Amino acid sequence: MNILIINAGSSSLKYQLMDPETGDVFAKGLCERIGIDGRLNHSANGKKVVKDIPMPTHSEAIAATLDILVDSVDGVIQSTDQIDAVGHRVLHGGMEFFASCIINDDVIAAIEKCIPLGPLHNPANLMGIRACQAVMPTTPQVAVFDTAFHMTMPPKAYRYAIPTEYYKNDSIRRYGFHGTSHKYVTKRAIELMGTKDIKIVNCHLGNGSSLSAVSGGKCQDTSMGLTPLAGVPMGTRSGDLDTAVAQFIMNKYGMSADDCLNMLNKKSGVLALSGVSSDFRDIENGAAEGNEDCALALDKFAYEVRKYIGSYAAALGGLDCLVFTAGVGENSASMRARICEGLEFLGVKIDAEKNSVRGKEAIISADDSKVTVWVIPTNEELMIAQDTAELVSAAK
Repeated sequence: MNILIINAGSSSLKYQLMDPETGDVFAKGLCERIGIDGRLNHSANGKKVVKDIPMPTHSEAIAATLDILVDSVDGVIQSTDQIDAVGHRVLHGGMEFFASCIINDDVIAAIEKCIPLGPLHNPANLMGIRACQAVMPTTPQVAVFDTAFHMTMPPKAYRYAIPTEYYKNDSIRRYGFHGTSHKYVTKRAIELMGTKDIKIVNCHLGNGSSLSAVSGGKCQDTSMGLTPLAGVPMGTRSGDLDTAVAQFIMNKYGMSADDCLNMLNKKSGVLALSGVSSDFRDIENGAAEGNEDCALALDKFAYEVRKYIGSYAAALGGLDCLVFTAGVGENSASMRARICEGLEFLGVKIDAEKNSVRGKEAIISADDSKVTVWVIPTNEELMIAQDTAELVSAAK
């Protein structure tokens, strides 16, 4: 089965064509500058192609994607009929969606209803869906929600201690994000550990970072909240913050709420602490050269991640498996070691030699560690493809 994966942004569209059973990626690319002039970056068969193509809307971007997939020189399929289904990444499913689903008019209406919760992403996701429907009207389309994996959280985890009317009337609660990644590494950890009856803490660490507490394969808690701003400090996001800090800054500096949130989302996190970069590699280099601000940024990040791991172990009533994934989690041995230092009381013990791995699936815990610690490279596109294939096959 060939599944086309679409991740539509406001002026961009990422795609992959893959086999959900083998994980083989036949082609991938990026349509950028949609609505400006349009550019297609395409990779297939070990070859990269860049084309300037007018893309006034996402419909032209989808058409350009399909054209190059069947191109006589650069294509990987003979006809678009060989695309069995399209899987769309959708940011926010609100309280409407607890799982991936086949797209119909009711699903589109429900995604529209969630726009206030995902004002930047959901409209773009809808543009991608509608563009595919226009160009591929008979091909099944599936929506895979970034929030869905976390919808198994109990009320004690997802409710905020604010007046109930805001929950009932406005659906204000903890949702969590990176759900497709958390779902993938959870599924893989269960396969590797040989049982579903385990307690897992997943650490998706990168420019955007989130943790999840999982028991029996189901999410019990997660660090991001109503928006991706909550949780640990990230590349440019502040993470958890006393809300009165925002009020104080707004009042003193005459900021609007939008200006303050922009600062907390785009000018904070390890970028603000280090004063150097939002890229952890740059910060690690700075710390190695004696930059104390960079050292603080790394210490703060590791400290906050470690606190979440400890709190989630308490929430789960134990810990069997600790998973590191995403850019920093998969590639920074020093950050993994820094985070795990001090977690020995939980039964976490890292083997320095095993921990030297980068970007590969591996156990990095010592043989006598009570908790098995894994590096599991995430594959959100494969998870989207598998969800899409499963739903489409079941509907036949």
